[in-house]
Amino acid sequence: MSMTDTVLVIDFGSQVTQLIARRVREAGVYSEIVPFQSAGEAFERLKPKGVILSGGPASVLDENAPSAPPIVFEAGLPILGICYGQQTTCLQLGGMVEGGHAAEFGRAFVEIHEPSTLYEGIWSVGERHQVWMSHGDRVTRLPEGFAVRATSPNAPFAVATDEDRRIYTTMFHPEVYHTPDGAALLKRFVVDICGCTADWTMAAFRDEAIAKVRAQVGDGRVICGLSGGVDSSVVAVLLHEAIGEQLTCIFVDHGLMRLNEAEEVVGLFRDHYNIPLVHVDAADTFIDALTGESDPETKRKTIGRLFIEVFEEEAKKIGGADFLAQGTLYPDVIESVSFTGGPSVTIKSHHNVGGLPERMNMKLVEPLRELFKDEVRALGRELGLPEAFVGRHPFPGPGLAIRCPGGVSREKLDILRQADAIYLDEIRKAGLYDAIWQAFAVLLPVQTVGVMGDGRTYEFVCGLRAVTSVDGMTADFFHFDMEFLGRVSARIVNEVRGINRVVYDVTSKPPGTIEWE
Repeated sequence: MSMTDTVLVIDFGSQVTQLIARRVREAGVYSEIVPFQSAGEAFERLKPKGVILSGGPASVLDENAPSAPPIVFEAGLPILGICYGQQTTCLQLGGMVEGGHAAEFGRAFVEIHEPSTLYEGIWSVGERHQVWMSHGDRVTRLPEGFAVRATSPNAPFAVATDEDRRIYTTMFHPEVYHTPDGAALLKRFVVDICGCTADWTMAAFRDEAIAKVRAQVGDGRVICGLSGGVDSSVVAVLLHEAIGEQLTCIFVDHGLMRLNEAEEVVGLFRDHYNIPLVHVDAADTFIDALTGESDPETKRKTIGRLFIEVFEEEAKKIGGADFLAQGTLYPDVIESVSFTGGPSVTIKSHHNVGGLPERMNMKLVEPLRELFKDEVRALGRELGLPEAFVGRHPFPGPGLAIRCPGGVSREKLDILRQADAIYLDEIRKAGLYDAIWQAFAVLLPVQTVGVMGDGRTYEFVCGLRAVTSVDGMTADFFHFDMEFLGRVSARIVNEVRGINRVVYDVTSKPPGTIEWE
């Protein structure tokens, strides 16, 4: 994107580098993450107004340790080095680092000894503030021109800066939630120190994305695989606004969606937005192929293969297209860092339409590839999508097939849909839907004895899952009160024929995953 101002984030492999970019964008400034191996090229291409060096798992003392390209320090731009970023900055500019005896993980408190432009108006001399540390090495001698501004018990250089050269370093991580003032510090750096204009808004992104699509597509035809999820829904509405009747959406109903979901998708896009939509009822094809299959990987591969086959067949019926649109997001395209000297690799590249561009000789249109998930939701609201679509919980591509451990059948899917609908209905009634990252029911391949009325039952167990998370990478179970769980259990057992027992999953991720398969 040709934003007015950009901040370059150089990634040294930290698990929370994405949070840096998100915090910068929350401050209204566009940022881009690049691996350290290609940082020099990216610096020339992006012409940033400032640079942030991330943390990382390596030691700067290792042979062939990652480092920042010299141009970063030679250009005279503001620099913020975080954790490993602090260490490589100091080492590359003539300081010293020691390892092995300086580990500090978790909450810590920094003492502010000297003023700094980095925290002017946020922290004052003499104050003590909570931060989050995660490091094994530490700086022992600063480069010429640097001075210590703040310390912690295990980080004598918790904040060290060269105010004249506008180089700021922290041993702690301002990007994480556990540093309460971290977002304010990052905003201070990108807006006040780098002088970036805070014009990264969804309204600006929408206008530029529409112009970009029109320039790429011209008068070509575009098809979009519509799943009903947030990403594909936002892509479809954005493209329709950009190119109108040149767009055709194909919705493959695999029979594995939640209760009434297929009807809601078709109603929104065909009736409300008047977007050309091909609705393919392929439930029999998918369910017949999955019946009795219990291996989760085989289920996923079968669903992926059938989706491609059905989508390709329907695309041919409408005469094909020049472009294929998909909802690739920024986390899908950010490269992970290799410390072995090899090339970087993509974190993930799994999409429902994977493999189709090559098979059908189409070019990809990916208007969301610069956005994080929360930004996609904001764009959806900017485009006027109903909150029922924009705010809905994530739903896996394989749908209910992976929420039926063991063999899939039409009967089990129907039972699961009813239980899931009751669970989500109670969550909404309790006002908890937006506080939960994802919630769903699972139909276990276990039957247990029960008593209903005066009779014996032998029916399925229903598992309930609800988690809180920021990005789905880690998650904790949601702490419902027992009264709520009792109410949900009573409704499911009484209203859904085929279930006589309900359990709640209290496993965090890790060690578990959010989905059961």
